[in-house]
Amino acid sequence: MSFWLVAAMLGMISVPAYFTLHTARVSSPAIPLSPDPSPCGYTVSLLLFIIPIVVIAFWFIPQEGIKIAQKSFWWTIGILFPMGALLDFLFASHFFLFLNPGATLGIKAPALGGGVPIEEYAFYLTGFLAVLLLYIWLDEYWLSAYTAPAEERPRFDRLLRFHPESLLLAVVLIPAAFLYRHLFAPALPGFPAYFIFLVLGALVPSAMLLPMARPMINWRAFSLTLFMILLISLLWEVTLALPYGWWNFQDDTMIGLRITAWARLPIEEIFVWIMVSYTSIIVYETVKRWQASGRKAMHAFLGSTKPSVS
Repeated sequence: MSFWLVAAMLGMISVPAYFTLHTARVSSPAIPLSPDPSPCGYTVSLLLFIIPIVVIAFWFIPQEGIKIAQKSFWWTIGILFPMGALLDFLFASHFFLFLNPGATLGIKAPALGGGVPIEEYAFYLTGFLAVLLLYIWLDEYWLSAYTAPAEERPRFDRLLRFHPESLLLAVVLIPAAFLYRHLFAPALPGFPAYFIFLVLGALVPSAMLLPMARPMINWRAFSLTLFMILLISLLWEVTLALPYGWWNFQDDTMIGLRITAWARLPIEEIFVWIMVSYTSIIVYETVKRWQASGRKAMHAFLGSTKPSVS
């Protein structure tokens, strides 16, 4: 039930927010980008992730004597950060616009179709670090009464378990995006590639890992992590990034639904950090179960291939 309670909490906020925001017909006027209205603004804004990382990692966690499962932590970062980096490296030239170079250090990082600000890679790295550290602190200390029993972690036959509901949700969401685009934004070229990437990034791991991760997830810690990260990301994008041109989005790879009241934020951006939080915690709890079992990866994820002895 905890899984569905988190979904219900998200719904009870997002549904009235949708109808309220839908009443806005006029967006705020764009801020002129010349002369530079926010020197190194994107660079400095990374503190929104960096300071929580430093405070949690070097104050909150040591103060309470919390021991992080370091191998699980770094395995998770090693799996997830390349996903964010791949988004920029492969698709930045198709999905994003960086209209205000003065908001960055001016250092270009490699990406197909032209470089991207180096802040982009730092953005994803610090984002994953912040999500995981916040969840771990909440799980191990602030909401530790709801932490799954440690003795249950190694008790499993295999970690890869098919979750058909995740696949079904992907099968529903992707055609729905195409349908919306066809009905309400038929003049846009291309297709909603960014949304497809987000759906697959969240629901492919979910379809493989959720059944065995779900009993171990501290859903109260997850919900607070999710809402805090959403608050930070919306503050970041709606009040700063879009109005000041730190980044924006190319219409031809979006669904075509933008939120007028929020500086015309694409609807996809609300799902980004929901997806990041959801996927991060699923992967982390799965890796933590694997590490707790002491088994080799193939044995832990696929189960024993040895025939049973009668």
